[in-house]
Amino acid sequence: MRTDYPAKILLAWGEAITGNTGLRDWLIKNGYPELGIFTFALRNKRDAREWLMKNGHPHLMAVITGIEGDKVALDWLDHHGMEVLRHVALTGDGSAEDMQWLIEHGHKELAVIGNRMHQVKRKMDEDYGDYHRMAQD
Repeated sequence: MRTDYPAKILLAWGEAITGNTGLRDWLIKNGYPELGIFTFALRNKRDAREWLMKNGHPHLMAVITGIEGDKVALDWLDHHGMEVLRHVALTGDGSAEDMQWLIEHGHKELAVIGNRMHQVKRKMDEDYGDYHRMAQD
């Protein structure tokens, strides 16, 4: 399971999470397919979620389901020595305390990424609850 990425890759991932399709596609084509596919999985695309699990990236799937409130996923991250990713997931779920932990422990890029995940999930929740939007779908 790959968990250590260069800073420029983390920055590209953060941009891809917020919807930069060019960077998402670049990640997929240039050795970081798991980070590009993650952006689809974050948006509840079933085939992307399955791909992460089948291709050796359960930790990334645990981050997503941890954001969604899955305590088992958060415990799994802890059990496998991925405390930092647990804090990313909790930041993605809106925890300012966990975002601060990431910053204080030298993971500023991951704090920003967790916050971007939170923004995406919050927007999805808003769209899901908007009956005007549901009528258009």
